[in-house]
Amino acid sequence: MGIEAEPGIKAEPGTGTVVLRRARAADARAAADVWLRSFAAALPTVVRPRSDTEVRAWFRHVVVERYETWVAEGADGAVAGVMVLKGEELSQLYLAPERRGRGIGDRFVALAKERRADGLSLWTFQVNAPAQRFYERHGFTPVEWTDGDRNEEREPDVRYVWRPRRS
Repeated sequence: MGIEAEPGIKAEPGTGTVVLRRARAADARAAADVWLRSFAAALPTVVRPRSDTEVRAWFRHVVVERYETWVAEGADGAVAGVMVLKGEELSQLYLAPERRGRGIGDRFVALAKERRADGLSLWTFQVNAPAQRFYERHGFTPVEWTDGDRNEEREPDVRYVWRPRRS
């Protein structure tokens, strides 16, 4: 499909275009800010163990530098979403709250499946029912539930996997 070399420009109904492209170092701050705003909007009861400054530093020095990080960039040049692939794991998928429900998450998942055609896994918090419905709609299956003892937030979570259908 050539998404990395040729960004997949598609119309986003009523809002212009959104391009999915690999993140660059200059995107780290905007990607972190989308992550922070999305986390706050989607998970208001989950306590973040890291400050905003620490999250931004993590994006700058770790996420964008070490992992396969993608951003959704709007026609205005603003970052509307971020997706991080870490090996076989869909490690992060966060959208700007005002950009949810417009197909960007669907496009990110399709890209992740293309990039990891042998399968993916991911974690989401148990309190995040909308995320669970989203991933299940995209063919992910819940396989493990925890009490949160293995994540920094100490929040119960669930692991999902997706495996391609073999013909």
